[in-house]
Amino acid sequence: MQRRLDRIGALGAGVAAGTSAVLLAGAGWWIAEQGADRFQSWFLTDAGAGIGRAAAMVLVAGLIGSGAGWVVTLPERRKVASATSDLVELSDRLAAGQARLRPLRTGIAEVDTVSEVIARRAHDMARSLAAERDFASDASHQLRTPLTALLMRLEEISETDDAEVVKEEAGIAIAQVERLTRVVDDLLTRSRAGSGGQPPAVSLDSVIAALQREWQPAFEQARRSVHVHGERGLFVRMMPVGLSQVLSTLLENSLVHGRGTVDVQARRSGPSVIIEVSDQGDGVPPTMAPHIFERSVSSGTGGSTGLGLALARDLAESNGGRLDLVQAQPPRFALFLSEAGGR
Repeated sequence: MQRRLDRIGALGAGVAAGTSAVLLAGAGWWIAEQGADRFQSWFLTDAGAGIGRAAAMVLVAGLIGSGAGWVVTLPERRKVASATSDLVELSDRLAAGQARLRPLRTGIAEVDTVSEVIARRAHDMARSLAAERDFASDASHQLRTPLTALLMRLEEISETDDAEVVKEEAGIAIAQVERLTRVVDDLLTRSRAGSGGQPPAVSLDSVIAALQREWQPAFEQARRSVHVHGERGLFVRMMPVGLSQVLSTLLENSLVHGRGTVDVQARRSGPSVIIEVSDQGDGVPPTMAPHIFERSVSSGTGGSTGLGLALARDLAESNGGRLDLVQAQPPRFALFLSEAGGR
């Protein structure tokens, strides 16, 4: 920018000086052509008038030269003014919170560089805000399931006088609090997930057994059941909290939208372990099936937010797994994970 301004100033001064010099030279030549008598009558007969005439000639030449410099530098000055005005407008749009900003292409390196920084910053801010919104939505959804299960256990305790039942339900409630604590810890360290190497080995039997105990009251209240079968003693590579959350989402989805017995089957397939969850409901409408894992896609029933399956797939993928809808009607979801050796 400074170089461009220096060039404009030098160009204007050069044009002004050159024009003035040419005009004065032309005036001198004209006077010389008129002869000595005319020169003497203009400048020597009356010294005061001569000095005035000479000053007027210099002044007129200077004004014409300045005007010529102003005209010659006008396009460049307009370009600089327009570029700076556009840069100010771009800054105002960033301050107003607009995210989709395009960098300027003015041909002025400094202005273009600043505009690229502003546009990049706007993009980074928009991405950061979107990530924060997604994290808040994911956190609220992950916390809702264990809190709901804990509430059910406390309700069971409040409605019974049997000490043995109270003791049993209190033990399960404590386990839910511990799970809730693990979920919070997992959320707090979520930004570092995937950077610590391979996920740990977790017993699939222990996770499924804990989920059966957790969801049993809800399914019994709905006069439904969960049937677990398949291979036993399987270990998979996934964070325990994430695995529990994914399977809880599938069970909750079946409880809210499905019918009949929920079937949970685990089996090996090459180096992978597949956990399939299905029920006897109507399944997923054909128009919704291709978009079932997109955020905010929901049937709208049961208070569904359309977040659970999207979050479940994200959790599976962050642990190197995959969650798919392998059959729409009746519904069957499959979670693919890497098998790990027993611990």
